[in-house]
Amino acid sequence: MVWTPYRVGQWRRSGERPLVAVWTAQTAGFLDSIRWHRLYAAYHLIALRGLRRGEAAGLRWCDVDLDGKTAVIGQQLQQYDGRLAVCPPKTPHSTRVIALDRTTAAALREHRDRQRAEAAAYGPGYRASGFVFTCLNGDPMAPDRLTRTFEKLAALAGLPPVRLHDLRHGAASLALSAGVEPKVVQEMLGHSSIVLTADTYTSVLPDAARAAAEKVADLIIKAGCLVPGTRRRRRRQARRKPRAGTHAGRGRTGQARRSRAHPARQIGRPHQRRRSRLR
Repeated sequence: MVWTPYRVGQWRRSGERPLVAVWTAQTAGFLDSIRWHRLYAAYHLIALRGLRRGEAAGLRWCDVDLDGKTAVIGQQLQQYDGRLAVCPPKTPHSTRVIALDRTTAAALREHRDRQRAEAAAYGPGYRASGFVFTCLNGDPMAPDRLTRTFEKLAALAGLPPVRLHDLRHGAASLALSAGVEPKVVQEMLGHSSIVLTADTYTSVLPDAARAAAEKVADLIIKAGCLVPGTRRRRRRQARRKPRAGTHAGRGRTGQARRSRAHPARQIGRPHQRRRSRLR
């Protein structure tokens, strides 16, 4: 379910909320409200590129190419019996290379500079773990901590409640609403099939389909107004109005016009002549 203004109003009045709901327009407001936080880049990455929380926690700097604007999702961090463990991604299809937009690449660059400043301030005891998102001492960040911090920040922003995993759903919803092909969204999320992507986001796909239909209709209508092979608009040919006292195919007196074509090509003429002779 998408947090529409109607659902937000209903939630504020009654406290009722869907089990799974996503932000759309609220995502920008949330990211803007946490620009100051040290984990801003983590939530920016999840909200725009649809990473799972374990994938974000398991991301290493050696997996990120900021100049090439790509990131390799090849592992995740999970917590078992209070201990962090490096695991393979959820499914074989979850191992993927994602593209980074310029805003996400810029956020990661700022985060890297902040992390280096934290390491220098911490001193010799800092642990260079190589992970992108870490604690203040350099240890990797537990996925549960990412979740708890996100919930606090969302509440401070006064936004309708969503889970951290719902940011991933929101990334897919925004991509589909922007007209991105479902196949591209499937690869971005690491789904095993496009059917899974379509079934998960059935509430979003109709809106995307309607928007695509409007774009196609506009394109066809505009193309029909252009001269083929050019960008010049067709000239509208004004219909000539018949003169007063005349009818289509007749002269001023209302009599039928004589055809200038050869008699053999005049339809109906030979029959009329035969009848006149018979008379």
